[in-house]
Amino acid sequence: MAVKIQNQLGNIDISNDVIATVVGGAATEIFGIVGMASKNQIRDNLNEILRRDNYSKGVVVRQQEDGVAIDVYIIAGYGTKISEVCRNVQSKVKYNLESMLGVKAESVNVIVQGVRVIGD
Repeated sequence: MAVKIQNQLGNIDISNDVIATVVGGAATEIFGIVGMASKNQIRDNLNEILRRDNYSKGVVVRQQEDGVAIDVYIIAGYGTKISEVCRNVQSKVKYNLESMLGVKAESVNVIVQGVRVIGD
């Protein structure tokens, strides 16, 4: 599915893959995020952090009546305040979606799949 935006010049269709890429990029910019985790633990092996080019695989986009609902699966850095990291992810994702794509995020759910020691 895609988000459809209609204006006086025509129609704009934004695919869920584009939304997931914007969300993954926003999430990985936050201090305290080691990487994105896979949303399918069994198939993709939870212990492996997804590479930077695959961070959209750690994002689930669901269509809602007034916007989209986002699930972000992350690996947090050890020693960071996880609640603050999650709150920062939520606000950054909402801001980026509205400013870059004009898409309203109804909810941004952050699921912490693990904690890793940040590289030496």
